[in-house]
Amino acid sequence: MSQSGDIRDLLDIMARLRDPDGGCPWDLEQDFASIAPYTVEEAYEVADAIARGDLHDLKDELGDLLLQVVFHARMAEEAGAFAFTDVVGAICDKMVRRHPHVFGDADRDDADAVARSWEAIKREERAGRGAQDDSALAGISRGLPDWMRAAKLQQRAARTGFDWPGPAPVIAKLREELGEVEAEFAAVAADHDDMAAQARLEAELGDLLFVAANLARHAQVDVGRALRGANLKFERRFRAMEAIAAAENRPLDQRTLDEQEALWTRVKAQEAAGVG
Repeated sequence: MSQSGDIRDLLDIMARLRDPDGGCPWDLEQDFASIAPYTVEEAYEVADAIARGDLHDLKDELGDLLLQVVFHARMAEEAGAFAFTDVVGAICDKMVRRHPHVFGDADRDDADAVARSWEAIKREERAGRGAQDDSALAGISRGLPDWMRAAKLQQRAARTGFDWPGPAPVIAKLREELGEVEAEFAAVAADHDDMAAQARLEAELGDLLFVAANLARHAQVDVGRALRGANLKFERRFRAMEAIAAAENRPLDQRTLDEQEALWTRVKAQEAAGVG
């Protein structure tokens, strides 16, 4: 059936799906915890559509993400906690409160000033809720993807002046961390049963990734976008390798690593020449 595009249509559909009398068995079985992974997945699907510049797909993915909001709100309403209208009211209040330069008489001349004001208002809100954490790092969600949380932690710390002055010392630190990773790899290779060495290796790899995220911040490069680009590039090149191997009737898994590396180099050369 065709819908008008009114948000009430979607709310009615979700209510019907969650109706114990004739609703959808799958939807009725869900709770906040079981739906949360879908919510995260849909947010990434939105980001992917944006990265691909596909506005038609973006429309669909935004709808899927909106459905997640409606789903959670419906379950909360059933539990007597809040309803969708409360969600809308809360975000409207928050946006007005955090934009005094638009809805009030505050003066904010540039985006940096607005960002500082936003953070100050957030601190006031946390204090108003009785939050005891007055750290510069307060309020950074532990539910964020860890690469995103790393960037936010570093950005907040930098506002206090705790930051490297430029990329050169970060690159030096990256080399230092890489050396420590190599040392722990050697320790693990010497004794595969050494659980302490395994734990140290994991910790050093974490430090290496954390510094890499910091280097991206100094380059003003979004870590997630950079990693998505690397993933797409790898996938594109690997698929091209598979296509060449299939055309030559020798699949990749029937080739040596050196032969596979030669194919990889061939695909890179074709990309550089604009071939394929």
